[in-house]
Amino acid sequence: MAIDRRTLLHLSLAGGVAGALGLKSAAAAAQQGGGEGVKWIFLGTKGGPRIGTGRSNPANVLLVDGVPFVIDCGYGVARRLVEAKVALPSLRYVFVTHMHSDHVLEFGNMVYGAWSAGLNHPIDAFGPVGLDGLAKAFWQSMKDDIEIRMPDEGKPDPRKFLVVKEITESGPVMATDKVKVTALRTPHPPILERNYAYKFETPKGVIVYVCDSAYNPEIAKFAEGADLLIHEALYVPGVDALAARIKNASTLKEHLLASHTTTEDLGKLAAAAKVKKLVMTHLVPGDIDTITDEMWMQDVRKHYNGSLVVARDLMEVSL
Repeated sequence: MAIDRRTLLHLSLAGGVAGALGLKSAAAAAQQGGGEGVKWIFLGTKGGPRIGTGRSNPANVLLVDGVPFVIDCGYGVARRLVEAKVALPSLRYVFVTHMHSDHVLEFGNMVYGAWSAGLNHPIDAFGPVGLDGLAKAFWQSMKDDIEIRMPDEGKPDPRKFLVVKEITESGPVMATDKVKVTALRTPHPPILERNYAYKFETPKGVIVYVCDSAYNPEIAKFAEGADLLIHEALYVPGVDALAARIKNASTLKEHLLASHTTTEDLGKLAAAAKVKKLVMTHLVPGDIDTITDEMWMQDVRKHYNGSLVVARDLMEVSL
């Protein structure tokens, strides 16, 4: 059913538009934000910017006593958040690893979606140099729409809610009364100096997220003893098949091998770090159905004997 602008405004004032669009009102977001515990939800587990019908692009959300920490914002993150029953207006923190499109393409759209559904509080966003410029460019691109909707629909200015804090070196990033976040610069050619892994210290345990990264022994030190290591993975036998079917990608194989961590090297890192659980995500290639979970895990198991999982979209891991 087509809904005209006047009807949308009426529904919004009555609290009905959010439900009509599959989103939650601010009041519903507050209710849904309740609940205790620490839970990581994989929103998108395929590496790379290509869009298909299977796995979604890189995105995650960490819930700590109901407070959402979004990590990476690949295409589809807003819809996946709704599917994971995380109300968009409840978003509070965002972390970006690096400025490749598959990690930031829906950064602005996600915040805009939260605003359209009733966001009325700040969102603190952390990431490498370039994230602030991306935010400003997005707001500029949506300037006319925003400035029409503010008086027309009685909305606050969303540009005041998004607070971007760029990271320039390894070390502490932020802390709340329940969560401490630390960043580690890790190489991902050609973005050698603007790519970060994150450690989340929560009341239930430590989670380390690494995506993307070439093989880096420093990760083992960074993640030592972690309850959960979430790390990207490259399946070498699948690289040729991936490169062969993508047009105008003559250097893709070379880039992938230089910029990512193979499954065998990942096993070495997890073993050296003595992590309690390893989850493989940002799978490259992540859209070849003939690569089974057993194939992803085979070379990891040469070195790591702990708990091992291959991530799926909307999979949840609780501490």
